[in-house]
Amino acid sequence: MSNMRIEPLSLDAWADALPSSGIEAFHTPAVLAAIDEHFDGEMHLFGVFKGQEPVALFPTFVRKNPLGRVVVSPPPSMAIPYIGPILMPNSPKQSTYESVNREFADLVLDELGVRDKRTFVRILCSPSYLDPRPFEWTGFAVKPSFTYRLDLADWSLDEIQSQFSSSLRREIRQATELDVSIDTEGIDGARAVYDDVVSRYDEQDEPFAMPWEFVESLVENLGDRCRVYVARDPDGKYLSGMIVPFSDEAAYFWLGGARGEYDGVSINSLLHWTIIEDIVEDDVLESVTKYDLVGANTERLCTYKSKFGGELVPYYIVESTGVGMSLAKRTYQFLSKSSERIAPK
Repeated sequence: MSNMRIEPLSLDAWADALPSSGIEAFHTPAVLAAIDEHFDGEMHLFGVFKGQEPVALFPTFVRKNPLGRVVVSPPPSMAIPYIGPILMPNSPKQSTYESVNREFADLVLDELGVRDKRTFVRILCSPSYLDPRPFEWTGFAVKPSFTYRLDLADWSLDEIQSQFSSSLRREIRQATELDVSIDTEGIDGARAVYDDVVSRYDEQDEPFAMPWEFVESLVENLGDRCRVYVARDPDGKYLSGMIVPFSDEAAYFWLGGARGEYDGVSINSLLHWTIIEDIVEDDVLESVTKYDLVGANTERLCTYKSKFGGELVPYYIVESTGVGMSLAKRTYQFLSKSSERIAPK
Protein backbone atom coordinates (compact mmCIF):
# COMPACT_ATOMS: atom_id res chain seq x y z
CA MET A 1 0.00 0.00 0.00
CA SER A 2 1.42 3.37 -1.03
CA ASN A 3 2.08 6.11 1.48
CA MET A 4 1.67 8.89 -1.09
CA ARG A 5 -0.96 11.50 -0.36
CA ILE A 6 -2.25 14.67 -2.01
CA GLU A 7 -2.69 17.97 -0.20
CA PRO A 8 -3.96 21.41 -1.21
CA LEU A 9 -1.25 24.03 -0.84
CA SER A 10 -1.20 27.72 -0.11
CA LEU A 11 0.97 29.88 -2.35
CA ASP A 12 3.57 30.09 0.43
CA ALA A 13 3.59 26.29 0.86
CA TRP A 14 3.88 25.96 -2.92
CA ALA A 15 6.95 28.20 -2.88
CA ASP A 16 8.53 26.07 -0.17
CA ALA A 17 7.88 22.86 -2.10
CA LEU A 18 9.21 24.01 -5.48
CA PRO A 19 12.40 22.25 -6.62
CA SER A 20 15.51 24.26 -7.37
CA SER A 21 15.53 23.28 -11.05
CA GLY A 22 13.29 21.95 -13.79
CA ILE A 23 10.53 24.53 -13.43
CA GLU A 24 9.29 27.23 -15.77
CA ALA A 25 8.84 30.90 -14.91
CA PHE A 26 5.11 30.19 -15.06
CA HIS A 27 5.36 27.80 -12.09
CA THR A 28 6.68 30.52 -9.81
CA PRO A 29 4.56 32.07 -7.06
CA ALA A 30 4.92 35.48 -8.74
CA VAL A 31 3.18 34.33 -11.92
CA LEU A 32 0.65 32.11 -10.14
CA ALA A 33 -0.36 35.03 -7.92
CA ALA A 34 -0.94 37.19 -11.01
CA ILE A 35 -3.04 34.48 -12.64
CA ASP A 36 -5.06 33.93 -9.47
CA GLU A 37 -5.78 37.64 -9.17
CA HIS A 38 -7.17 37.95 -12.70
CA PHE A 39 -8.56 34.51 -13.56
CA ASP A 40 -12.35 34.33 -13.45
CA GLY A 41 -12.42 31.12 -11.45
CA GLU A 42 -10.52 29.35 -8.68
CA MET A 43 -6.86 28.38 -8.44
CA HIS A 44 -6.09 25.08 -6.72
CA LEU A 45 -2.48 24.17 -5.98
CA PHE A 46 -1.75 20.55 -5.13
CA GLY A 47 1.25 18.79 -3.69
CA VAL A 48 1.75 15.04 -3.69
CA PHE A 49 3.90 13.85 -0.79
CA LYS A 50 5.67 10.65 0.08
CA GLY A 51 6.20 10.91 3.79
CA GLN A 52 7.20 14.52 4.35
CA GLU A 53 8.87 14.97 0.97
CA PRO A 54 7.02 16.49 -2.01
CA VAL A 55 7.28 14.26 -5.10
CA ALA A 56 4.91 16.13 -7.42
CA LEU A 57 3.24 19.53 -7.73
CA PHE A 58 0.30 20.54 -9.88
CA PRO A 59 -1.34 23.98 -10.31
CA THR A 60 -4.93 23.89 -11.62
CA PHE A 61 -7.55 26.48 -12.44
CA VAL A 62 -11.24 25.67 -12.26
CA ARG A 63 -14.13 27.52 -13.80
CA LYS A 64 -17.76 26.50 -13.57
CA ASN A 65 -20.34 27.19 -16.25
CA PRO A 66 -23.93 26.06 -16.90
CA LEU A 67 -22.63 23.11 -18.93
CA GLY A 68 -20.29 21.80 -16.23
CA ARG A 69 -16.73 22.57 -15.19
CA VAL A 70 -13.54 23.47 -17.00
CA VAL A 71 -10.29 22.43 -15.30
CA VAL A 72 -7.21 23.88 -16.99
CA SER A 73 -3.51 24.33 -16.42
CA PRO A 74 -2.82 27.07 -17.52
CA PRO A 75 -5.98 29.18 -18.04
CA PRO A 76 -6.77 30.34 -21.56
CA SER A 77 -6.43 33.93 -22.77
CA MET A 78 -3.40 34.71 -20.63
CA ALA A 79 -0.75 33.69 -23.19
CA ILE A 80 0.80 31.25 -20.72
CA PRO A 81 2.32 28.59 -23.00
CA TYR A 82 2.47 25.80 -20.42
CA ILE A 83 2.40 25.06 -16.72
CA GLY A 84 1.16 21.57 -15.87
CA PRO A 85 2.71 19.08 -13.45
CA ILE A 86 6.13 19.13 -11.83
CA LEU A 87 7.44 15.66 -11.05
CA MET A 88 10.35 15.24 -8.63
CA PRO A 89 10.64 11.63 -7.46
CA ASN A 90 13.28 11.05 -4.79
CA SER A 91 15.10 8.44 -6.87
CA PRO A 92 16.77 8.59 -10.30
CA LYS A 93 15.44 5.15 -11.27
CA GLN A 94 13.06 5.06 -14.21
CA SER A 95 10.84 2.57 -12.41
CA THR A 96 10.47 4.99 -9.49
CA TYR A 97 9.68 7.88 -11.81
CA GLU A 98 6.97 5.91 -13.56
CA SER A 99 5.49 4.59 -10.31
CA VAL A 100 5.30 8.07 -8.80
CA ASN A 101 3.91 9.49 -12.03
CA ARG A 102 1.10 6.92 -12.25
CA GLU A 103 0.03 7.42 -8.65
CA PHE A 104 0.32 11.20 -8.96
CA ALA A 105 -2.07 11.17 -11.94
CA ASP A 106 -4.58 8.95 -10.11
CA LEU A 107 -4.52 11.11 -6.98
CA VAL A 108 -4.97 14.34 -8.94
CA LEU A 109 -7.80 13.02 -11.10
CA ASP A 110 -9.65 11.74 -8.06
CA GLU A 111 -9.09 14.96 -6.10
CA LEU A 112 -10.38 17.14 -8.93
CA GLY A 113 -13.29 14.88 -9.78
CA VAL A 114 -12.42 15.21 -13.45
CA ARG A 115 -13.65 11.76 -14.41
CA ASP A 116 -17.11 13.36 -14.40
CA LYS A 117 -18.47 13.57 -17.96
CA ARG A 118 -19.45 17.21 -17.42
CA THR A 119 -15.89 18.28 -16.61
CA PHE A 120 -13.57 19.31 -19.43
CA VAL A 121 -9.83 19.10 -18.74
CA ARG A 122 -6.99 20.68 -20.69
CA ILE A 123 -3.41 20.56 -19.41
CA LEU A 124 -0.49 22.11 -21.26
CA CYS A 125 2.43 20.30 -19.68
CA SER A 126 5.81 21.99 -19.56
CA PRO A 127 8.70 20.51 -21.58
CA SER A 128 10.20 19.12 -18.37
CA TYR A 129 7.17 16.83 -17.82
CA LEU A 130 8.25 13.99 -20.06
CA ASP A 131 5.68 11.26 -19.47
CA PRO A 132 1.94 12.02 -19.85
CA ARG A 133 1.08 8.35 -20.49
CA PRO A 134 -0.80 7.86 -17.18
CA PHE A 135 -3.37 10.40 -18.37
CA GLU A 136 -3.72 8.61 -21.70
CA TRP A 137 -4.15 5.27 -19.90
CA THR A 138 -7.08 6.73 -17.96
CA GLY A 139 -8.93 7.91 -21.06
CA PHE A 140 -7.55 11.36 -21.87
CA ALA A 141 -6.21 12.36 -25.26
CA VAL A 142 -2.51 13.20 -25.33
CA LYS A 143 -0.87 15.00 -28.24
CA PRO A 144 2.52 16.63 -28.70
CA SER A 145 3.10 20.31 -29.32
CA PHE A 146 6.40 22.07 -29.85
CA THR A 147 8.50 25.08 -29.01
CA TYR A 148 11.93 26.28 -30.10
CA ARG A 149 14.61 26.61 -27.43
CA LEU A 150 18.06 28.05 -28.04
CA ASP A 151 20.79 26.52 -25.90
CA LEU A 152 23.09 29.40 -24.99
CA ALA A 153 25.30 27.66 -22.43
CA ASP A 154 29.04 27.69 -23.16
CA TRP A 155 28.62 29.42 -26.52
CA SER A 156 30.10 32.72 -27.58
CA LEU A 157 27.89 35.27 -29.31
CA ASP A 158 29.70 34.62 -32.59
CA GLU A 159 29.08 30.88 -32.26
CA ILE A 160 25.41 31.47 -31.47
CA GLN A 161 24.91 33.75 -34.43
CA SER A 162 26.65 31.28 -36.72
CA GLN A 163 23.65 28.98 -36.14
CA PHE A 164 21.26 31.63 -37.47
CA SER A 165 20.06 31.65 -41.06
CA SER A 166 21.91 34.03 -43.38
CA SER A 167 18.77 36.16 -43.80
CA LEU A 168 18.41 36.55 -40.01
CA ARG A 169 22.07 37.56 -39.63
CA ARG A 170 21.59 40.09 -42.40
CA GLU A 171 18.48 41.54 -40.70
CA ILE A 172 20.37 41.93 -37.42
CA ARG A 173 23.34 43.55 -39.15
CA GLN A 174 21.12 46.00 -41.04
CA ALA A 175 19.14 46.90 -37.91
CA THR A 176 22.35 47.44 -35.94
CA GLU A 177 23.42 50.07 -38.48
CA LEU A 178 20.22 52.09 -37.96
CA ASP A 179 19.83 54.93 -35.47
CA VAL A 180 17.59 52.80 -33.25
CA SER A 181 17.90 52.42 -29.48
CA ILE A 182 16.89 49.34 -27.49
CA ASP A 183 16.58 49.71 -23.74
CA THR A 184 14.92 47.85 -20.92
CA GLU A 185 11.94 49.80 -19.62
CA GLY A 186 9.58 49.23 -16.74
CA ILE A 187 5.82 49.10 -16.50
CA ASP A 188 5.34 51.98 -18.96
CA GLY A 189 7.29 50.03 -21.56
CA ALA A 190 5.18 46.95 -20.83
CA ARG A 191 2.05 49.01 -21.45
CA ALA A 192 3.44 50.18 -24.79
CA VAL A 193 4.15 46.57 -25.79
CA TYR A 194 0.68 45.46 -24.70
CA ASP A 195 -1.09 48.29 -26.55
CA ASP A 196 0.90 47.49 -29.68
CA VAL A 197 -0.17 43.83 -29.56
CA VAL A 198 -3.83 44.80 -29.00
CA SER A 199 -3.66 47.23 -31.94
CA ARG A 200 -2.19 44.55 -34.19
CA TYR A 201 -4.95 42.10 -33.29
CA ASP A 202 -7.55 44.79 -33.94
CA GLU A 203 -6.06 45.42 -37.39
CA GLN A 204 -6.49 41.74 -38.20
CA ASP A 205 -10.00 41.67 -36.71
CA GLU A 206 -8.92 39.10 -34.12
CA PRO A 207 -9.92 39.08 -30.44
CA PHE A 208 -7.37 39.64 -27.73
CA ALA A 209 -8.96 38.89 -24.37
CA MET A 210 -5.94 39.16 -22.06
CA PRO A 211 -6.46 42.18 -19.78
CA TRP A 212 -3.73 44.75 -19.27
CA GLU A 213 -4.15 44.36 -15.51
CA PHE A 214 -2.87 40.78 -15.73
CA VAL A 215 0.21 41.81 -17.71
CA GLU A 216 0.84 44.59 -15.21
CA SER A 217 0.59 42.21 -12.25
CA LEU A 218 2.86 39.62 -13.87
CA VAL A 219 5.57 42.16 -14.70
CA GLU A 220 5.42 43.79 -11.27
CA ASN A 221 5.31 40.48 -9.38
CA LEU A 222 8.33 39.08 -11.22
CA GLY A 223 10.39 42.20 -10.57
CA ASP A 224 13.96 41.67 -11.75
CA ARG A 225 12.96 38.27 -13.18
CA CYS A 226 11.21 40.07 -16.04
CA ARG A 227 12.61 42.57 -18.51
CA VAL A 228 10.78 44.73 -21.01
CA TYR A 229 12.84 45.44 -24.13
CA VAL A 230 11.67 48.44 -26.16
CA ALA A 231 13.03 49.71 -29.48
CA ARG A 232 12.61 53.41 -30.28
CA ASP A 233 13.57 55.64 -33.20
CA PRO A 234 15.84 58.74 -32.82
CA ASP A 235 12.82 60.82 -31.75
CA GLY A 236 11.86 58.34 -29.05
CA LYS A 237 8.90 56.90 -30.96
CA TYR A 238 8.00 53.33 -30.06
CA LEU A 239 8.88 50.84 -32.80
CA SER A 240 8.49 47.43 -31.15
CA GLY A 241 9.03 45.66 -27.88
CA MET A 242 9.07 42.34 -26.05
CA ILE A 243 8.24 41.29 -22.50
CA VAL A 244 10.64 38.58 -21.33
CA PRO A 245 10.12 36.66 -18.06
CA PHE A 246 13.00 34.60 -16.66
CA SER A 247 13.12 31.38 -14.69
CA ASP A 248 16.43 30.37 -13.13
CA GLU A 249 17.22 28.47 -16.32
CA ALA A 250 15.32 30.03 -19.23
CA ALA A 251 14.17 33.31 -20.75
CA TYR A 252 10.86 33.43 -22.63
CA PHE A 253 9.68 35.51 -25.57
CA TRP A 254 6.33 35.96 -23.88
CA LEU A 255 4.54 38.98 -25.35
CA GLY A 256 5.31 41.50 -28.06
CA GLY A 257 7.03 41.63 -31.40
CA ALA A 258 3.70 42.39 -33.07
CA ARG A 259 5.27 44.73 -35.59
CA GLY A 260 8.54 46.52 -35.99
CA GLU A 261 10.04 48.06 -39.11
CA TYR A 262 12.20 51.12 -39.44
CA ASP A 263 13.57 52.28 -42.78
CA GLY A 264 12.37 48.99 -44.26
CA VAL A 265 14.35 46.88 -41.80
CA SER A 266 12.91 44.45 -39.23
CA ILE A 267 13.54 45.61 -35.67
CA ASN A 268 12.24 42.43 -34.04
CA SER A 269 15.31 40.45 -35.03
CA LEU A 270 17.51 43.04 -33.32
CA LEU A 271 15.30 42.85 -30.23
CA HIS A 272 15.76 39.08 -30.07
CA TRP A 273 19.50 39.49 -30.52
CA THR A 274 19.67 42.05 -27.71
CA ILE A 275 17.86 39.61 -25.41
CA ILE A 276 20.33 36.86 -26.34
CA GLU A 277 23.28 39.20 -25.73
CA ASP A 278 21.97 39.95 -22.24
CA ILE A 279 21.53 36.26 -21.43
CA VAL A 280 25.09 35.51 -22.48
CA GLU A 281 26.85 38.57 -21.06
CA ASP A 282 24.86 39.81 -18.04
CA ASP A 283 26.18 38.29 -14.81
CA VAL A 284 22.74 38.74 -13.20
CA LEU A 285 21.43 36.16 -15.69
CA GLU A 286 24.34 33.77 -15.26
CA SER A 287 22.13 30.77 -14.47
CA VAL A 288 19.95 31.35 -17.57
CA THR A 289 21.14 29.11 -20.38
CA LYS A 290 18.12 28.85 -22.68
CA TYR A 291 15.97 31.22 -24.73
CA ASP A 292 12.48 29.89 -25.39
CA LEU A 293 10.82 31.39 -28.46
CA VAL A 294 7.49 30.11 -27.06
CA GLY A 295 5.69 28.11 -29.69
CA ALA A 296 6.49 26.18 -32.83
CA ASN A 297 3.00 25.06 -33.77
CA THR A 298 1.86 27.65 -36.32
CA GLU A 299 3.45 27.36 -39.74
CA ARG A 300 3.64 31.07 -40.48
CA LEU A 301 5.44 31.68 -37.18
CA CYS A 302 7.84 28.76 -37.58
CA THR A 303 9.10 30.16 -40.86
CA TYR A 304 10.61 33.00 -38.86
CA LYS A 305 11.44 31.29 -35.55
CA SER A 306 13.31 28.40 -37.18
CA LYS A 307 15.88 30.90 -38.47
CA PHE A 308 17.39 31.07 -34.97
CA GLY A 309 18.59 27.47 -35.16
CA GLY A 310 17.01 26.47 -31.87
CA GLU A 311 16.17 22.94 -30.83
CA LEU A 312 12.64 21.76 -31.55
CA VAL A 313 11.41 20.76 -28.08
CA PRO A 314 8.18 18.80 -27.52
CA TYR A 315 5.67 19.28 -24.76
CA TYR A 316 2.34 17.53 -24.28
CA ILE A 317 -1.31 18.55 -24.21
CA VAL A 318 -3.68 16.41 -22.14
CA GLU A 319 -7.36 16.84 -22.95
CA SER A 320 -10.72 15.27 -22.19
CA THR A 321 -12.33 13.20 -24.91
CA GLY A 322 -15.66 11.58 -25.53
CA VAL A 323 -19.25 12.35 -26.49
CA GLY A 324 -20.32 14.68 -23.64
CA MET A 325 -17.26 16.89 -24.01
CA SER A 326 -18.25 18.83 -27.13
CA LEU A 327 -20.17 21.62 -25.37
CA ALA A 328 -17.60 22.01 -22.60
CA LYS A 329 -14.81 22.03 -25.14
CA ARG A 330 -16.54 24.79 -27.12
CA THR A 331 -16.64 26.83 -23.91
CA TYR A 332 -12.89 26.42 -23.56
CA GLN A 333 -12.27 27.31 -27.21
CA PHE A 334 -14.31 30.49 -26.82
CA LEU A 335 -12.19 31.47 -23.82
CA SER A 336 -8.92 30.82 -25.63
CA LYS A 337 -9.46 32.63 -28.93
CA SER A 338 -6.56 34.98 -28.24
CA SER A 339 -4.00 32.28 -27.49
CA GLU A 340 -2.29 32.33 -30.90
CA ARG A 341 0.46 34.86 -31.45
CA ILE A 342 0.74 37.22 -34.37
CA ALA A 343 3.64 36.67 -36.73
CA PRO A 344 6.33 39.35 -36.68
CA LYS A 345 6.55 41.52 -39.76
